[in-house]
Amino acid sequence: MEIRKATLADLETIAAVEAECFPPAEAASLESIRKRLTVFPDYFWVLFDGDKMVGFVNGMATDLPDLCDEMYDDANMHKADGKWQMIFGVDTIPEYRKQGCAERVLKQVIADTKAAGKLGLVLTCKDHLVHYYAKFGFVDEGISDSTHGGVVWHKMRLTF
Repeated sequence: MEIRKATLADLETIAAVEAECFPPAEAASLESIRKRLTVFPDYFWVLFDGDKMVGFVNGMATDLPDLCDEMYDDANMHKADGKWQMIFGVDTIPEYRKQGCAERVLKQVIADTKAAGKLGLVLTCKDHLVHYYAKFGFVDEGISDSTHGGVVWHKMRLTF
């Protein structure tokens, strides 16, 4: 397995993986992913098994301390030297789940974020995933203000 940064050439595959991993109300659209890849491709960590993309993590950097719903569609909110790394999605296609794929990519994202001198990472997750992110050091700060996809999200923060 190999982790690399995404390029615009990965757009269709990333969109297909996103659609496979999230319900339509929560999945990023092709256009949203295109905007993200155009503005911050280095904030997409993609995992390949040979030539097959099996997952990815993406997000933006910002000085804002909390992830807000506007960030998902406004790529211009990205600030490369921002203090915080936001994580929009941790995607692993179904047949590769429970094999350590997401863990492998998340550890790389955490290491890269720390090496970049950021304060930490922020993500939101559903209740049943709080324990998963806690094993990486993320702390549950309670219910997020996010209404993304019409579901309840927990705000999770990993501070260095």
